[in-house]
Amino acid sequence: MRHARDPRGVAGLSPQQALTEASSLRRLTTGRIATLTLDAPHSRNALSLAMMDALGSELRAIAGDAAIACVVIAAVGPVFCAGHDLREIAAARAGPDGGAVFFSTLMARCSALMQAIVELPQPVIAAVEGLATAAGCQLVAACDLAVAGEGAQFCTPGVDIGLFCSTPGVALARNVSRKHAMEMLLTGARIDAETALRFGLVNRVAAAGGALPEALRFAGEIAGKSAQAIGFGKKAFYRQLGMALPEAYELAGRTMVENLLATDAKEGIAAFLEKRSPHWMGT
Repeated sequence: MRHARDPRGVAGLSPQQALTEASSLRRLTTGRIATLTLDAPHSRNALSLAMMDALGSELRAIAGDAAIACVVIAAVGPVFCAGHDLREIAAARAGPDGGAVFFSTLMARCSALMQAIVELPQPVIAAVEGLATAAGCQLVAACDLAVAGEGAQFCTPGVDIGLFCSTPGVALARNVSRKHAMEMLLTGARIDAETALRFGLVNRVAAAGGALPEALRFAGEIAGKSAQAIGFGKKAFYRQLGMALPEAYELAGRTMVENLLATDAKEGIAAFLEKRSPHWMGT
């Protein structure tokens, strides 16, 4: 287990508060799988600045670690993640600018974190038990894959407090249909795990309490594949989503050529033809 960098000086928190919040993120590495666990049930695992900094720090370390093939994000307590810390937001209003600088920092840091998940070479799987709300739902949507326990619920209820969930809507709309995304954003209503599966927000539903074991099984399956090929594929997949069809195919074709010239494709094709198991680079 390792902790993220010392977060002293994080805006809106005292040094001790920031340190406590960041140290509430735990990392456990088992084999080629890194599990990051939000362990701040007292704050409903809120995405405070310190918690986001801790997550970002771990993701940066993992990005450069060829020994890690997959990442699982889990949480402790009845709430997977309650989104941004409203107490932190309310406290920032006392500043001379009414909180404008802090709010800008908060949104920028959150957007950077969600993009870091997408840009990470390794796949990221959310293991969701309990409630994932607002930016917590965004965190699930930003992950490449998600497993929900039967009791999990998801919502983007900012509209209920006069704050439309615009940034969660970015990740949400890239996972589910526009109609489903707008239903969640406009009503703020909670959806259960089976509805989230039907909407496309999660990949699998496990028995209550079984999201993490199922996510780890999922991760183990992925960890046995070529990390080199997955790195090529994940990057191209997200890049081509925003392109017109001809440009998307051009990018995909270039990526496959680059992939074919790489070590693991050569090894994988040879292993298939020789009817043996491949030996992937770095495993």
